[in-house]
Amino acid sequence: MNLSNVRGVIFDMDGLLVDSERLAREALVQTAGVFAIEPDAETFTGMIGLPEDGSLSLLRLRYGLDFPAEQYVRETAVACETLVRAGHLALKPGAEELLTLLKRLGIPKALATSSSREKAMRTLTAVQATEWFEAVVTRTDVARGKPSPDLFAKAACELGLPADRCIALEDSYNGVRAAHAAGIRVIMVPDLLPATTEMIALSEAIVGSLSDVHQAFLTSGRLLEQSSGSSAARVIRS
Repeated sequence: MNLSNVRGVIFDMDGLLVDSERLAREALVQTAGVFAIEPDAETFTGMIGLPEDGSLSLLRLRYGLDFPAEQYVRETAVACETLVRAGHLALKPGAEELLTLLKRLGIPKALATSSSREKAMRTLTAVQATEWFEAVVTRTDVARGKPSPDLFAKAACELGLPADRCIALEDSYNGVRAAHAAGIRVIMVPDLLPATTEMIALSEAIVGSLSDVHQAFLTSGRLLEQSSGSSAARVIRS
């Protein structure tokens, strides 16, 4: 996994940058009790990486067209926000180290998330990550959510880079599909969803954590230094 030619990194948010998917699943289960429905693990897992309209469709498919899906999603969001305010949200392992390294290398970073802009900014503020990104692209900003390529294509555009000079970091199936459809190399860092044969085929690599991505940038930087004496690569060792 040689990342020496990467000039921009595009991060997913939930389940990749922040450890939020477990909180979201907990909130879904809590809210199911309020609505007197049986929690369905398959449905809840299928909602990972989907924009709200996709989640609403899954809920109606599982619980019927008369199910008040919008109200359920709103109350789930309130329950999840309560967990966030209680301090249960944190950056994923390796995230801060990777962000710090990319900043030192001068590699710009974008966020591409299926969340609304309001929710994305609340989440970034909660983990003190608002200043890390040169661009933040949300579901509010594009016509189509993941697995369509719009979010990632716009993120690369916001960074002023061609797609083939960026790398995307994703944990969800639809996120990997979206990045690949945008012509962007993608590294999958599984969270609640394991890598499948399809994900392996679409991804540059499957890694265990963002710490592995951090190490890959370190290694690629050393390779670049050996071949060209790049000043950017020399910064890594300081």
